[in-house]
Amino acid sequence: MFDNLTGRLAGVIKSLRGEARLTENNIQQALREVRLALLEADVALPVVKDFIANVKEKAVGHEVMTSLTPGQALIGVVHQELIAIMGGEKADINLNTVPPAVILMAGLQGAGKTTTSGKLAKWLMEHKKKKVLLVSCDIYRPAAIHQLELLAGQVGADFFPVQEGQKPGEIGVAALDFARRYFHDVVIVDTAGRLGIDEAMMQEITELENLLKPIETLFVVDAMQGQDAVNTAKAFSEALPLTGVVLTKLDGDARGGAALSVKHITGKPIKFAGVAEKLTGLEVFHPDRMASRILGMGDVLGLIEEAQRSTDREEADKLMKKMKSGKDFDLDDFKAQFQQMRNMGGMSALMDKLPAQLTQAAQNIKVDDKQLNRTEGIINSMTRLERQKPDILKASRKRRIAAGAGVSVQEVNRLLSQFEQARKMMKMMNKGGISKMMRGIKGMLPKMR
Repeated sequence: MFDNLTGRLAGVIKSLRGEARLTENNIQQALREVRLALLEADVALPVVKDFIANVKEKAVGHEVMTSLTPGQALIGVVHQELIAIMGGEKADINLNTVPPAVILMAGLQGAGKTTTSGKLAKWLMEHKKKKVLLVSCDIYRPAAIHQLELLAGQVGADFFPVQEGQKPGEIGVAALDFARRYFHDVVIVDTAGRLGIDEAMMQEITELENLLKPIETLFVVDAMQGQDAVNTAKAFSEALPLTGVVLTKLDGDARGGAALSVKHITGKPIKFAGVAEKLTGLEVFHPDRMASRILGMGDVLGLIEEAQRSTDREEADKLMKKMKSGKDFDLDDFKAQFQQMRNMGGMSALMDKLPAQLTQAAQNIKVDDKQLNRTEGIINSMTRLERQKPDILKASRKRRIAAGAGVSVQEVNRLLSQFEQARKMMKMMNKGGISKMMRGIKGMLPKMR
């Protein structure tokens, strides 16, 4: 999402090469580039003005440490301001009330409220160990009620059924009563949206707010809306006592302006970010980590946490024992590594969280997540013996495998070459040759050639 902004800010560092310190003169052009980069990213104009003013005030005359260049010093100031403009510190969801805690989801139609309600239920069940009840007050779109019911079934949450003819307020009060009787910890209320802001929608959601007295009123906004997201955020923050924001579709190809604008406009922290379509694709929003990603520093902590969540501990332990015992790393193990990569969001998601320095080599290479599927298809076309002993794969076997996977023999050869490099890396790691192993990583990644 932030590729263009990241590239423009990287250019700012280069423009200050050779300068001894940050001055009024040399910072003016740099800040002009920062301003243009933010405007191109669809950041709201009032936000850009305040941001630039704050950076200028803190950067002019900023002493440059011996180990830093002026460009790095400026980026340090920009980094701190990016963190501040997105909320400063991570904001936890508030459940500090007598159960059931009510969470009201507000936003326009299409912003992703219903899907986010399901994701949030799953997150609360897994991370907070809460018993969750999902209820839909969207009586205008029957598909929304059915969708939420399906999501509840998928994540294992309870769903409150809606009776025909009930009004949103009646549904909400009945669901709250049901939650009290059956000892639910949290009630997530999905509300109706419109294609645009109108008086009837605002009146309805205000009534629900008054009836249910939610501990959290979360504004769900599509990160791909750009400037429209800012206008919508302003309208909702004026009508409702919002407690936080959820940014959806942050994995899309929008320019990222909503992420940098919505906290400044509403005054409320961004609490969650939707980063994938799958039901596990909801992350706690960390302003410092997002600022680092924007500046090309990556989000290594986020990557580690995702790996811990997605990795099958049993399979990982099995592979480690196999390596320690001296047994060969085979194609079944190789396939398992690609499956873990898919569980973490695929190749593009991994690359997005790595620092820019580690991805520069891949900037001109199309990283194709479909290649992971093709790789699995090729391995699945092999017999068990072939997967365990790939050295027996000669021309006739390769032709049969290629035909079975619907690929060319060249792609089979490419896979075997990647596998061989991965196997060498595993042997190096077993012998403690970490530095040698790191040099071999590029070769095992699909399309990294």
